[in-house]
Amino acid sequence: MRSTSFGAPINVKGWVRTHRSSKAVDFIALNDGSTIKNIQIVVSPDACQVTCPAAPADSAADALKLITTGACISVVGTLVESPAAGQASEIQAQTIEIYGTCASDYPMQKKGQSFEVMRKNAHLRLRTNTFGAVMRIRHNMAIAIHQYFHDHGFFYFHTPLITASDAEGAGQMFQVTTKNLYRLEKDEQGHIIYDDDFFGKMTSLTVSGQLEGELGATALGAIYTFGPTFRAENSNTPRHLAEFWMIEPEVAFIDLDDLMDLEEDFIKYCVRWALDNCQDDLEFLNKMIDKTLIERLRSVVDTEFVRLPYTKGIEILEQAVRDGHKFEFPVSWGMDLASEHERFLVEEHFRKPVIMTDYPRDIKAFYMKQNPDAPAAAAASPACPLCGDRVAAPAAAPSMGFASCVAPGPTVQGTDVLFPQIGEIIGGSVREENYDKLLSEITRRNIPMKDMWWYLDTRRYGTCPHGGFGLGFERLILFVTGMQNIRDVIPFPRTPKNAEF
Repeated sequence: MRSTSFGAPINVKGWVRTHRSSKAVDFIALNDGSTIKNIQIVVSPDACQVTCPAAPADSAADALKLITTGACISVVGTLVESPAAGQASEIQAQTIEIYGTCASDYPMQKKGQSFEVMRKNAHLRLRTNTFGAVMRIRHNMAIAIHQYFHDHGFFYFHTPLITASDAEGAGQMFQVTTKNLYRLEKDEQGHIIYDDDFFGKMTSLTVSGQLEGELGATALGAIYTFGPTFRAENSNTPRHLAEFWMIEPEVAFIDLDDLMDLEEDFIKYCVRWALDNCQDDLEFLNKMIDKTLIERLRSVVDTEFVRLPYTKGIEILEQAVRDGHKFEFPVSWGMDLASEHERFLVEEHFRKPVIMTDYPRDIKAFYMKQNPDAPAAAAASPACPLCGDRVAAPAAAPSMGFASCVAPGPTVQGTDVLFPQIGEIIGGSVREENYDKLLSEITRRNIPMKDMWWYLDTRRYGTCPHGGFGLGFERLILFVTGMQNIRDVIPFPRTPKNAEF
């Protein structure tokens, strides 16, 4: 409440945060959801008319007893300067109408509840200070994303939620069907017949809009998608959801350095937007959730991201192991980094965000552009004394010392942006624009050609260098709010065995 029209009549409506009574006066903290800050209502029972159409009371004092935490009221009164510390104004109430009383078993009482309890009451937790702050920041981050891309010449591009292809070549998908699941017809090989299904083929909810986004980029130059995606992976972790939102820009005529510049500039813009537009909510979360939150956000905006080749990152991790650092998962070239490895690099070694590049081909998606470190070059390279394998690109990692018996092999132009507290927050790559190389990789991975013909057409008809990235919106909100569980930054989380509300 920032109005300073003291002495003016005012009408405010909202939900009661607290209600304190004394002999002569009552104090009600009211909040309408638009801000973290409450407005104090000062009520003199002798000078205020209090009504409750749903439960008429004999006196204003009796009616005031119906105003408990969670009740919804409308207050008409006079705005006055407040003598209390921490607030500039308050309202001297003249009339109060109680729209809705609140039962005594209201689960969002002023006393602290665990986040687990609040998740079980996701239909009511939005009324709490914490979740109000998170949702307002979530709104502002969505605005920032659209504003950034609009200002930089990107077109908002809508990709389908229902698809017949798995964009990433891995992961479980939610199937979409109108078939009677109790009477499934199968062919002689035991495969379900989809001829009579709605789309005439097996379809699923999308895991990514990237492949279709590439089609947009090769027509419009620069596009972005921002919408829900779905993963049917049985992951009960603080970092995974079955339904979440993704931002996926795709850009024609971009190379690896340009892509990393875009990733860094975009994420800094979003964090800066939060600092500039969500000050009250961030200060609240900094006080109640994570006392280093604002400092961490400012450090991201003010620092230059490290650009780290995967092979060099493995060297650093292997050296950390030799120096006595304990990881739960072993470190070797060719592995997919775990969150503990990513966070070590960001939080302990560099102490700043890291963009990791040039990953092993076999741990990344089929569409990533291959680096010119072809396996054929390994024949002239030194052999690992442990296993006899030859190093495919010895010049790229001259100091590895064969600490791992897994020798470096072909790499691709993938990029992962690693953040403190989060680990990977952005995953992207330059896309392979060469038809023959892309076809070879699709064949090598046994990806059904019936799902890829239209994607390959972009390499047959006017192919061009292009690339892009994907940002999980909820992971961005995790970082910006300091919350510890991804289920607490989306209004109604969808996770294994949980589809309530």
